[in-house]
Amino acid sequence: MRARLLPLLIVLMAAVLLALGLPLAVSLAAAEQQRVVVDRIDDTARFAALAQFVTDRPSGSRTGERDERGETLRKELAMYYGVYGIRAGVFYRDDTPMANAPENWYLPEEGEGRDAFNEALLGRRSHDPEQVWPWQRDRLVVASPVIRDGDVVAVVVTDSPTGQMRSKTLRGWLLIGAGEIAAMLLAVGAALRLTGWVLRPVRILDATTHDIATGRLKSRVAAAGGPPELRRLARSFNEMADNVESVLEQQRAFVADASHQLRNPLSALLLRIELLALELPEGNEEIASVRTEGKRLAQVLDDLLDLALAEHADADLRITDIGALAAERVAAWSPAAEAKGVRLTGNCPATTAWADPVTLSSALDAVIDNAVKFTPTGESVAVEVAAAGESATVVVTDGGPGVSDEELARVGDRFWRSAAHQNIKGSGLGLSISRTLLEAGGGSIAYGHHEPHGLRVTVTLPRTATHGSTA
Repeated sequence: MRARLLPLLIVLMAAVLLALGLPLAVSLAAAEQQRVVVDRIDDTARFAALAQFVTDRPSGSRTGERDERGETLRKELAMYYGVYGIRAGVFYRDDTPMANAPENWYLPEEGEGRDAFNEALLGRRSHDPEQVWPWQRDRLVVASPVIRDGDVVAVVVTDSPTGQMRSKTLRGWLLIGAGEIAAMLLAVGAALRLTGWVLRPVRILDATTHDIATGRLKSRVAAAGGPPELRRLARSFNEMADNVESVLEQQRAFVADASHQLRNPLSALLLRIELLALELPEGNEEIASVRTEGKRLAQVLDDLLDLALAEHADADLRITDIGALAAERVAAWSPAAEAKGVRLTGNCPATTAWADPVTLSSALDAVIDNAVKFTPTGESVAVEVAAAGESATVVVTDGGPGVSDEELARVGDRFWRSAAHQNIKGSGLGLSISRTLLEAGGGSIAYGHHEPHGLRVTVTLPRTATHGSTA
């Protein structure tokens, strides 16, 4: 979530900074040019005032006679050019110079200088020349009319190099860019802190939800910072988790108490059935059926009690040689398999994983018992231990009839039994108890088809430390 929220904030902040920085950069360039233009207008106004009193040029002369006032104007223009490097001149309406510096500089036939000259002939000063950017236009032309008796008799033109102005503009832009970058870095830092502050309770809530979903019902959301709404959500979540845990504890306690309390009257009932059987003829089918159902009910109660205890108990995880443990369970079940005519084999190399030895043994007993029970005489049951990456597996395959695809999805559900196996002894809780025991220790159990027929049960255990693990 942070990876999605942070880019959005950065894009928005970058857009804001650009929206502020671009107009500021344009305004800076315009202000710098306006300063230069105003300065040039002042200069042209001063030269225009001098040119007003210059004697008109004599006929037949391109440059005119050098009267005293004209000489003063020429000296001013020459000094101006020598000091500032700005070309300047006063030109009559027919483009002939009254005075110019340098003397070999004349008005161009076209371009910006000509446009400024024509505009001044109409009596207007240059006040808004085209914007000069740092990457273009190395000259800036400003023109002012020389007015005498209400008529424009000449035009003062200055042709300035723009290098210094463009350099100042560029330096200003660099300062703006540096400020934008600094502001962006600060904004990114603030966004990181903000998203971390906002999302930290969400991450804690997500981790706690995952813990509860995987069976660690005592996990709770720790007190953390963040917006008040998220802190209130964390408190509400903890209250909900407390209520759910309380309901589940009550359910488990009820199952355990009911199973325990029913065992005594059921034992008494079975004893009375046995006493009653002594009064009936030997081989009575009804009393045999009642005796069988009574024992089945007793087995169901025992399994319910085991399931309640398995759900309530905490796993004591430790590094366990599951290969040796699986070989031990294979050896323990071998007599029962031989008695039924089933070959029970084991390939159990030394492999370590994090597991509770007691609960793993119980789970393997249930799985192997189930495999031997449903495997017909002459078939085989195989137990194989292997390790791959961060997990280890115990795979139990049998040669029984197996189940259909629809039934495979229900294997391991409580009290569920295949329709084809209803007459085989069992309560339908053995695999449910196995799954509960394994999940309490961070393991899992999965079911699949075994070719050409039969069921494949895979018990998976972590090889790295998990919650509740002890070395």
